[in-house]
Amino acid sequence: MSPVKTVYAIVGDYYHVSENVRESLNQALKPMVDGGQYQLEYISEENLTQRLQSKPAAVVLFKEDRLNPKDEKIRHWLTEEISEAICRFVEEGGGFLTWHSGLASYPPDSAFIKMLRGYFEYHPTKHQMVSYSGVLPTDPSREVAFEILDEHYFVFCDEANTNIFLKSDSVDGHSIGGWYHSYGQGKICCLTPAHNKEGLLHEGTLELLRSSVQYCCG
Repeated sequence: MSPVKTVYAIVGDYYHVSENVRESLNQALKPMVDGGQYQLEYISEENLTQRLQSKPAAVVLFKEDRLNPKDEKIRHWLTEEISEAICRFVEEGGGFLTWHSGLASYPPDSAFIKMLRGYFEYHPTKHQMVSYSGVLPTDPSREVAFEILDEHYFVFCDEANTNIFLKSDSVDGHSIGGWYHSYGQGKICCLTPAHNKEGLLHEGTLELLRSSVQYCCG
């Protein structure tokens, strides 16, 4: 019997209610958790460096860098030390999924963002119907296509050095919705949908999320 794979998740920030994100991730991973393949544990960003020492199979990050985006003096949680610890974890064989706001407000010149090979640039103020189309990271033969009311993320992505599996389209334009690549002995996956509870619980989002975590776990 294969050993249980531990997945740590850091979710929720000023603009994203953690309960909605947890419900989405719990539903996506329910088959593997119920089947005894995965163990899902929610941790805080403050404990990340320490918890990485226990070598989980993967980490899911749905949290932007700014802790207090509305204040005059903004605090950030990603220090250079934490950034380097994350990179070392992946280089040594860990998986890392950056999901939605996990791509937002991190320094583009940080080791963390360089490892991701992409980051959030902006989103239009008004939510629109966004069409997502592509394939599953774990099964390129499995096509995925759905439409949800969403915060349309426009991203920078180093397309030449990663694998794009998802595109996004709305009245505001076209962007990339998902990409993955190896980093050292580990794996990186980035996924942009979704913002609203309805979008987070849409079967299309859940299917992509499930596959993204599976890819990261190897």
